[in-house]
Amino acid sequence: MEISRRNFIKTAAKHLLGGIIVYGTFPSLVRSSFETQNVTKSLSIANFNERDWEKHYWGFVCNIDRCIGCGRCVVACKRENKVPWGPKYYRTWVERYVISMGGEIFADSPNGGRDGFKSDYLNLKYRNLKVMKSFFVPKLCNQCDNPPCVKVCPTGASYKTKDGVILVNKKICIGCKYCIVACPYEARFMLPEGVIDKCTYCYHRITKGFLPACVEVCPVGTRIFGDLRDLESQVQKIFREEKVSILKPSLGTHPKVYYMGLEKGVE
Repeated sequence: MEISRRNFIKTAAKHLLGGIIVYGTFPSLVRSSFETQNVTKSLSIANFNERDWEKHYWGFVCNIDRCIGCGRCVVACKRENKVPWGPKYYRTWVERYVISMGGEIFADSPNGGRDGFKSDYLNLKYRNLKVMKSFFVPKLCNQCDNPPCVKVCPTGASYKTKDGVILVNKKICIGCKYCIVACPYEARFMLPEGVIDKCTYCYHRITKGFLPACVEVCPVGTRIFGDLRDLESQVQKIFREEKVSILKPSLGTHPKVYYMGLEKGVE
């Protein structure tokens, strides 16, 4: 897949070993992000009401060039969806990728990126590495159009809604973990009570006209959410104007999470 502009990546790589990857470091980047996408607390859909929500088909875009690895999205998701605070439980998480001058790719995600990415840890882990570039990649359920998790569920607990979101009916989930094994994006986990959980695009919010929690709190507009059936939605405008990629395209799962600026070899 082709990639888009890498201005942010070049800037981050210059300061990688100095640990200067923080929100306050890039005020111009933050301003330009809000100029291109005004993140509001509600979806920009005319006459939105609970009666017509199935007319939509939801999609998600992550602009890697903007992500600063602050972890606010992870915290917001846990709080909004009552996801346990521990390190094993994530509906969304952020991974840091470091590419060496020799082309080697290294990845880590301490606590799912929940606490951000601290410079001292970075210096210790990569201090002897000649770094070419570094960047952050938000991860979540890819809400596949051809979801393998739904196919293997023996009870029908995993299912796809008419507006394209994969959900889990916890009342009939038996915790067999077949779906965890089947998911190629490692987007599912088992809750302490023995049932499966995953990202739902904050379904309880979007069906009432509100943005997913992770989108709402992102300070730089990395996460973009919208209706794929609306040609004037932000996601459709991105498709027309930018190069986008998906994770693991060879699997034929047809994800509805798209990436701008995705590096080759990152999956």
